[in-house]
Amino acid sequence: MLVKRQWPAFMQTGNRKLESVSTMAQIAVMTAFPFDNSYARELDGLWLKALPSHSSDPKLIRLNHALAAELGLDVSALSEAELAAIFSGNQIPLHAQPLAMAYAGHQFGHFSPQLGDGRAILLGEVMDRNGKRRDIQLKGPGRTPFSRSGDGRAALGPVLREYIVSEFMHAIGIPATRALAAVLTGDEVYRETTKPGGVFTRVASSHIRVGTFQFFASRGDMGSVRRLADYTIARHYPACSQAERPYLALFEAVLERQAQLMAKWTAIGFVHGVMNTDNMAVSGETIDFGPCAFIDHYDPDALFSSIDQNGRYAFSNQPLIAQWNLARLAETLVPLIDANQDAAVRLVTEVLETFPARFEGHRMAAMRAKLGLRTTQDGDAGLIKHLLDLMQLGTVDYTVAFRALSNADSDETLLALFAETQATTDWLMGWRNRLTNEGTGTASAHTAMRAVNSAYIPRNHRIEQAIRAAEDHGDFAPFNVLVDVLAKPFEDQPDNIDYQTPPTPDERVTKTFCGT
Repeated sequence: MLVKRQWPAFMQTGNRKLESVSTMAQIAVMTAFPFDNSYARELDGLWLKALPSHSSDPKLIRLNHALAAELGLDVSALSEAELAAIFSGNQIPLHAQPLAMAYAGHQFGHFSPQLGDGRAILLGEVMDRNGKRRDIQLKGPGRTPFSRSGDGRAALGPVLREYIVSEFMHAIGIPATRALAAVLTGDEVYRETTKPGGVFTRVASSHIRVGTFQFFASRGDMGSVRRLADYTIARHYPACSQAERPYLALFEAVLERQAQLMAKWTAIGFVHGVMNTDNMAVSGETIDFGPCAFIDHYDPDALFSSIDQNGRYAFSNQPLIAQWNLARLAETLVPLIDANQDAAVRLVTEVLETFPARFEGHRMAAMRAKLGLRTTQDGDAGLIKHLLDLMQLGTVDYTVAFRALSNADSDETLLALFAETQATTDWLMGWRNRLTNEGTGTASAHTAMRAVNSAYIPRNHRIEQAIRAAEDHGDFAPFNVLVDVLAKPFEDQPDNIDYQTPPTPDERVTKTFCGT
């Protein structure tokens, strides 16, 4: 067990300070959520108690009723005011055990040994209707023992952005945390200017990060690293417990999930924006939608984050950074893998070096699917690269091009998107020949392609329009419409055709912000 003297001084008194928090935040709502808080129960010493601060006038913006039902939460008898009280943190459901998790992290390559949940509080865990354990966490409910000089609050904009993007990721089939609720607090926060405050309720398979392992490994507390690894295996990768080397098997399982995730990000054109090790979940879910964005025209060097000055987390760099982050996880597990350090390093390095091939295999499978190809053939890599090169040359919108290719009964609509008409015509001929070679007709290919090439993505300018309407005018209609449209990303929606349209030059969003 972690000894208190190993914690920084301000953390040693964290629990005692929290006991003096207003009792308003400790009032239990008579509706009980079915919490079963294994992280708090089994990993004592890896977290600190935390209670939400009071919000002056919370109002419910949106509740994800379908997700609430999936989680087994009975909210049908609760009024909007009661729901706002719960999801702002003003009232704590029965059986919740609010806490802030400890973690460290490499931020833009520089190690910060002391991070932790500075503006997030884990209410607890529930077993959902499918028997899967899920975390329920409030983001932006106020200070925790890890807040340092921060206020622990969230501005409304990042709350809306995370709701929009996380639910789209779920709809399109990319592993991601989910949005349960968004609440307006009635209080203002200061982020360069004064902004309305909000609280976001996030649902995750867990909130264990690469940085969680780093926190304890950097302190030489291998007992806590082992407990955390055993817990992670039991919760996420139970088959690893039967392996000859369970901790090496754990590392390989995490690596495989990250390879799959990076391929899915690449295929949809997603740019996370801040791939620090504290923002990589070992479950393989996309987590922490800060300065994230989706590419409009195809550009491997696409970069949106206002805080990424050197392009470390640019679109095409993401697989490389994922492998770098996994190397940091490997470092924490070396002492558990083998008593002989040289042998452990050799074993974990062998696994780490498989990442590029795993990622490329998953990426190629995703890109073949986008082209309606069912088999693997020589020349596929060149066919895909040629199309992407044509897109980049003509600054062609990535989503529109693949959707047009999925729908094309004639070539005119598609060719109108590209600058190099003859080269694109030649590419189309090669693609159709490839379909013929594997016995796939174009009609069959188009049907399959429409199931993977979305008509809609959370376009950056649409997200910004929704945020501006909410922040400046208290108008949440654009936000709600956008969430509803993106819930059906593969469907043709004639009434919402404008949401497919790329931004005009003056609408383009070139910088996105974290909001911390």
